[in-house]
Amino acid sequence: MKPVAERFYRGFWGVLVRWFRVPDRPPSLAAHGGREPAAFKPSEGYLEYLKFAFWLGLVLMDGLLITGWIVLTVFFPVIGLILLIPALILIVLPDILAYLAIHLKFDTTWYVMTDRSIRIRRGIWIISEMTLTFENIQNVTVSQGPLQRYFNISDIVIETAGGGASDKKGEQGSLLHQGRILGITNAAEIRDQILSRLRRSQTGGLGDDRIPGPSRVTQPAWTPAHLAVLREIRDLLPG
Repeated sequence: MKPVAERFYRGFWGVLVRWFRVPDRPPSLAAHGGREPAAFKPSEGYLEYLKFAFWLGLVLMDGLLITGWIVLTVFFPVIGLILLIPALILIVLPDILAYLAIHLKFDTTWYVMTDRSIRIRRGIWIISEMTLTFENIQNVTVSQGPLQRYFNISDIVIETAGGGASDKKGEQGSLLHQGRILGITNAAEIRDQILSRLRRSQTGGLGDDRIPGPSRVTQPAWTPAHLAVLREIRDLLPG
């Protein structure tokens, strides 16, 4: 952003944080394994990617609105002049709000990773947090579209096992939940870190310790005392 726009946005951001209690710090997670949680955000390329989509939509929508107003003014000049101010408000105000929303979305998105889990936080009006434990992760993939490739960003899609779900045959299946790490430059590195922690969790390094149960001593089915009682019962029976 330009300096003037930057100052305006930072002032707006300060008001938003103070009045609506929007977190301006990454979410907290307990440290495990002696290492502090690693907090990171989407890359600057993600912000540029969002801005590109914004300007593309701006040209299309505002072009249609301006064209409609010009056509109306040509055929009905008086009505066009009356609607000039409302048309400008309709064109400009949503653009300002959308531009602010892009920066707010970028500034309120956080990812925090520990040895046991990763937490994703995003949202402005409604703030949502999702915590994915590595021991429940089923699949990790990296996706990148052509436009993302231009801005040198990728998304990581994490699928975790959830509750049961019934399929068409009525059989019990697994329901997968998705967490998405959006707009990062080092997606392959983050994916490898997740897979490394996943492997450690599967070998018991991050889960509950397996405590062996007490050893079982196999007792003989019939002891001499049992046989003696059976003989006594046999002798008491009438021949």
